[in-house]
Amino acid sequence: MASTATDAAAPEPTAGLDAVGAAGELLPSVGEMRLPAWFFGFEGVLAGAFDLLRAFPSAWPALLLLVAINITVSLTLLRKRLKLAKLLWRGKGTRKVAFALVGLRIGTHVLLGALGFALVSALGHVLMALVMAGVTVGLLVYVQRTALAALVTSGKATA
Repeated sequence: MASTATDAAAPEPTAGLDAVGAAGELLPSVGEMRLPAWFFGFEGVLAGAFDLLRAFPSAWPALLLLVAINITVSLTLLRKRLKLAKLLWRGKGTRKVAFALVGLRIGTHVLLGALGFALVSALGHVLMALVMAGVTVGLLVYVQRTALAALVTSGKATA
């Protein structure tokens, strides 16, 4: 089939539309893929769950409910962001963060115990939970920013 002049003059995408990738599909924007702030709140609470349970042993039903809500929300409301989630979980950076957080928790408890400052009070465990939540959220924001930049650089997302 011969190409006509009208075929060659196809309209360009407007500024409101996403860019088109090499395979012809619309590329998602960074804004569409970015995880919402409340998701990091979920993850922060779950990161501090161990110490929260040590401080308040009767809080386990609330934490189980939070885990169920987190999974449900992740599989429904965050469905569009599965590409980013898959990239994050496949990435070495995310695994390093996960192992670093486990090492930080164990190392901190061992170090405090060796120095004679073992966490035995509810306040100590709540403070540790806050520290773990803060570190987790900070690292997750960093990993997300790095992954989104990599997607833009590789042409799999638009800025």
